[in-house]
Amino acid sequence: MKSLKIAMLQIMPGTSLKENLQKGLEYCRKAKAMGADIALFPEMWSCGYYVTPNIDVMKGIAIPIDSDFMSTFADAAKELEMAIGITLLEQYEPSPRNTFCLFDRFGKRVLTYAKVHTCDFGDECSLTPGDDFYVAELDTASGKVKVGAMICYDREFPESSRILMLKGAEVILVPNACPMEINRLSQLRARAYENMVGIVTVNYPKGQPDCNGHSTAFDGIAYSDDEAGSRDTLIIEAGQREGIYMADLPIDAIREYRKCEVHGNAYRRPEKYGILTENKIEEPFIRADRRE
Repeated sequence: MKSLKIAMLQIMPGTSLKENLQKGLEYCRKAKAMGADIALFPEMWSCGYYVTPNIDVMKGIAIPIDSDFMSTFADAAKELEMAIGITLLEQYEPSPRNTFCLFDRFGKRVLTYAKVHTCDFGDECSLTPGDDFYVAELDTASGKVKVGAMICYDREFPESSRILMLKGAEVILVPNACPMEINRLSQLRARAYENMVGIVTVNYPKGQPDCNGHSTAFDGIAYSDDEAGSRDTLIIEAGQREGIYMADLPIDAIREYRKCEVHGNAYRRPEKYGILTENKIEEPFIRADRRE
């Protein structure tokens, strides 16, 4: 599998579920015409990342994971013979979840992930966090690739991408809805570097509240025989405008790099890391709004 083409759909949402369905399908067709293997949406596309701490309001706009909205994207994936990574505010108890689903080119849902690190210091305190991180084998026309997912704030915890790497992920898809500035971009660059994975992040464009575009893709290949010293792992960084930005991940090169370099799981010492699974929190990190 020489490469994997991921269409980053950096697009503005509409004002209704119907508008988001129609616009989403339109851009999936455009992505297919551009040669994409995967079309990836920004965070919580079904409602355009509308979040409020009022649980009743959130329940009112949440949709089932087997809704017509979702099945239409499954049908589109099969029709276009292209994987689609769609996001939604999912109906769930006791409160909705911030969820990502990946349909393969046959229209089968192969991956479902709910955001683990919800922003409990803000309006996402009304959402139910996910339970785990998952990896699926995605069958593309070019070959099979192991794909995992994070959502926005998950990127700020090294454990998220580390777990996905340990579970076999070669590519991590990251729907997003926040200002992408140098520090957040640096986090993504670091996650790709330290795990030797491709990371593709899709944000909303400028004009969406608290967003500014700058969707990115990193290939995680820090060293190459073709370049002296360390190389920049950035493949593409979008501007602020709405549009489709294509990330072409060199999967074969990533696989060869992982066979010989020192990062990832090559020299870890997990027997030394027991403190990482302890639940104790002490000052200065105690927060009154943290959920157990």
